[in-house]
Amino acid sequence: MNQPIVNVIGAGLAGSEAAWQIANSGVSVNLFEMRPKKMTPAHHTGQFAELVCSNSLRSNSLTNAVGVLKEEMRYLNSVIIAAADDCSVPAGGALAVDRHEFSGKVTERVKNHPLIRVIAEEVKEIPEGITVIATGPLTSDSLSEELKKFTGEEYLYFYDAAAPIVEKESINLEKAFIASRYDKGEAAYINCPMSEEEFNQFYDAVIDAEVVVPKDFEKEIYFEGCMPFEVMAKRGKQTLLFGPMKPVGLIDPCTGKQPYAVVQLRQDNSAGSLYNIVGFQTHLKWGEQKRIIQMIPGLENAEIVRYGVMHRNTFINSPRLLKPTYQSKKRETLFFAGQMTGVEGYVESAAAGLVAGLNAARLAKGEELLVFPKETVIGSMAHYITTADPKHFQPMNANFGLLPPLETKIRNKNMRNEALAKRALENIQNFI
Repeated sequence: MNQPIVNVIGAGLAGSEAAWQIANSGVSVNLFEMRPKKMTPAHHTGQFAELVCSNSLRSNSLTNAVGVLKEEMRYLNSVIIAAADDCSVPAGGALAVDRHEFSGKVTERVKNHPLIRVIAEEVKEIPEGITVIATGPLTSDSLSEELKKFTGEEYLYFYDAAAPIVEKESINLEKAFIASRYDKGEAAYINCPMSEEEFNQFYDAVIDAEVVVPKDFEKEIYFEGCMPFEVMAKRGKQTLLFGPMKPVGLIDPCTGKQPYAVVQLRQDNSAGSLYNIVGFQTHLKWGEQKRIIQMIPGLENAEIVRYGVMHRNTFINSPRLLKPTYQSKKRETLFFAGQMTGVEGYVESAAAGLVAGLNAARLAKGEELLVFPKETVIGSMAHYITTADPKHFQPMNANFGLLPPLETKIRNKNMRNEALAKRALENIQNFI
């Protein structure tokens, strides 16, 4: 019986990696890429894995989760990381690349693989057979419409409006307190109380902070439930005090009184190690976010694992739609990869492509699909995007907060990260 050919749609970071992993598993690939016939608003070339923003793939250090992720991918023969290593430029502790050389090298290696056939055309419908969709945040209108029909319109998003996320361990619970408004139901929120003076200082800092200017193709799409925090603030103090910072129904146990204002944090992952700051989706620059967040009582030493963003981004509600194999729950021959799954960042997108590609190849060969250990960074991302609260799901970068805690608690952050990295790399080697 002939082995099926796997379709991969999109030759960005995730699609290129998926095609490479499938072909290296001995399975033939049809790789579809619409560029340069049809361009996106962000791309400038028809090269594969074109980096449209920064030329940095972030930290190379093993005390950083994305550094560990790169190392895990090296063990798995990643074409993206191999090309990045070959094209690196000086960047301190980061892995930065000559962007043109990098995309050229990925294109050359993928195109020259004997089992990869590149088809330069736009895919407007989801193909039959085993397929990996890796079309990224700028998926074409035609395919987006098909994805809406397949996933259900309410599970496909075109605008990423996410609040900052912090590690629970870094929240000072001597100042913050756990409670729900009016003590209704389970005490589900961490509340950071503010006095009037603290609120006024915080408000002034938000009003004066620098914002990121959206790209031309990122229209200012706001609606009341998803408005940038700083835009709400500019409508006046009462907008915050009767909106995301309202204190009504909350009593600070330290004072026995209702605070003047409250910042609430909601659990963001099933392990309860990460919390997002409710209502703080924002265009503020990252340095400004850090400064302002650390003005909030209880968050003075907050470890921010993801900053607030508002940008154009096509992604699916993975907790509703995907298995940790990156396989669709609705159709077993369909996989999703890259940023559209809810992983955020160049390396994370490529890693999702790696897992989706390996599993698509295994399905083609009739083999059992792989679920990576949660103790690895690759596995922790797959676990997060498939188990997060689907009502509040937002894309996420790789970070140590996604990994299960160590058996022995280590207070020193660098030592804890080193131990998490060591465990992750031992797990990936054993898994391989």
